[in-house]
Amino acid sequence: MIQETADRAFVPFPTLIGDIGGTNARFALVPDATGEVVRFPNAQTADFPAIDDAIEATVLPHAKPRSAVLALAGPVQGDQVPLTNCPWVVEPKKMIARLGLDEVILLNDFEALSLSLPALGEEDLVRVGGGEPVANAAQVVVGPGTGLGAAALIHARGTWFPVPGEGGHVDLAPVTARDFAIWPHIEEPFGTGPYRRIAGETLLCGAGLVRLYRAIIAADGARARFDDPSEITAAALGGSDGAAEEALSLFCIHLGRLAGNLALAFMARGGVFLAGGIAAKIAPFIKESGFREAFIDKAPHQALMDKMPTSVIVHPAPALAGIAAYARTPELFGVVTEGRHWRR
Repeated sequence: MIQETADRAFVPFPTLIGDIGGTNARFALVPDATGEVVRFPNAQTADFPAIDDAIEATVLPHAKPRSAVLALAGPVQGDQVPLTNCPWVVEPKKMIARLGLDEVILLNDFEALSLSLPALGEEDLVRVGGGEPVANAAQVVVGPGTGLGAAALIHARGTWFPVPGEGGHVDLAPVTARDFAIWPHIEEPFGTGPYRRIAGETLLCGAGLVRLYRAIIAADGARARFDDPSEITAAALGGSDGAAEEALSLFCIHLGRLAGNLALAFMARGGVFLAGGIAAKIAPFIKESGFREAFIDKAPHQALMDKMPTSVIVHPAPALAGIAAYARTPELFGVVTEGRHWRR
């Protein structure tokens, strides 16, 4: 029923695939190697006590999968995998017993996103600035959402190797005089400790946009009008509130700085991709913001950075597309399944 070559797992169809974030759980079914992928309604993580309950409610009334390949927003370690930004704990052994599955494979959510990058077309992207991708060169994906995720995709020996990680938790630092004025007012969600440490996820996520807005308000001695990221975004896009517009502008600039850091680390000449609902929603704003300039501003390597293309992914479900590609052709991807593959 199962074959395994190196760390490439071949799971039986039909295969349930899922992209599980802090807010939304997206499920679909891969019926076989060529059949059309079937989408199910999204589940809100807050509406279900556990992922098993969400699958029972949204998937099992319509399909009976034999296996599951699920991408989770957090590091995958051990038999109990907590999500970073929601209270769900994924337990594959219990899932197999309760849902009648033969096998379960767990991936990191941005690892799954990286698997979609080679197949994205121009219609799936909004280009931000210049640069042209180099064939089979390293690629990076980073995305603000409920949290901030990042991953890389490396090509070697005819195989794409995803490199998952927790790049959203690397440090951010003030650069301009305005940054230094705002920085002391930024709320720190991970505790203060002996030093002030502002991580990428502190600012570059939905809650982070609110923190950035509040810090701007505090630095200016003004009164806050908004406490919801969608309100701040709407006011910024509509040009109705200066602090909201500055917050979204600085959000894009800091995202550009962090994306540039990751691009340098992986020499991402194949491109850097912004994923997630926030980036797709504000793609036109990102194009006109200081994102690209901040991305390139990596002295002494500005010329190198200027050649790397940056794009916003506007495909409606890129992580599911990446997981489906892996489920159908695992031999094309060097996904390490050791410690992340459970069988009945």
